[in-house]
Amino acid sequence: MPLPTVGERAPAFTLPSTSGEDVILSGLRGRKVLLAFFPKAFTGVCTAEMCALSDDYDVFAGADTVVLPISVDAIDTLQDFKERERLAVDLLSDVGGDVCRRYGTFLEEHHVSNRVYVLLDAEGVVRWLFAEDNPGTRRENSEILEQIEALA
Repeated sequence: MPLPTVGERAPAFTLPSTSGEDVILSGLRGRKVLLAFFPKAFTGVCTAEMCALSDDYDVFAGADTVVLPISVDAIDTLQDFKERERLAVDLLSDVGGDVCRRYGTFLEEHHVSNRVYVLLDAEGVVRWLFAEDNPGTRRENSEILEQIEALA
């Protein structure tokens, strides 16, 4: 499937989280949501990205934005990753890649998600997205926060 289009409602999903609870996207209506699809836990760029998102957890929360990193890693792997890196953000597991496919982020040949950011407004509508041409690169939080501030 292609990436979502700005202006359309984001595809619904429910995924297990490292919090121990399932995250239901529709249950977050009323708040902005940043979906941060990433390829793999315990890899260089992904670790740097998740640590950066975690470091700015309070900044995102202050902007009334829930950050939801999503990968195809198993929940146990993500839990180990969260603990090892002392991440403040909860990570979501899409083991079968179904959600990644619905969002057009799944790289079939590598069985991972591409690095894609999808910003949803409080109504669950896609307002900004960015897909990296190379999963070995990532956006800086400052760029993402500019997009969040533009929604205010």
